[in-house]
Amino acid sequence: MEHHIIAEMIEPGGDTLKEWHMIRAGEEEAMCGRVIDLSAEKLPSEAWGTDRARPFCHTCGALFLREVP
Repeated sequence: MEHHIIAEMIEPGGDTLKEWHMIRAGEEEAMCGRVIDLSAEKLPSEAWGTDRARPFCHTCGALFLREVP
């Protein structure tokens, strides 16, 4: 299954990052269930666990670890 990381901003359309979330390809909400603006900044799933993708949603991270080998 393909995944990518998407930013959740403090204010919709704003420029201050709240946290990063993992989203499955083709889905409209983060793995934790939050509805995220799909036009927000994205990172490849390989950025998970790096400084580039911090702070990261704990729930998304835990679920992602259970889905990837």
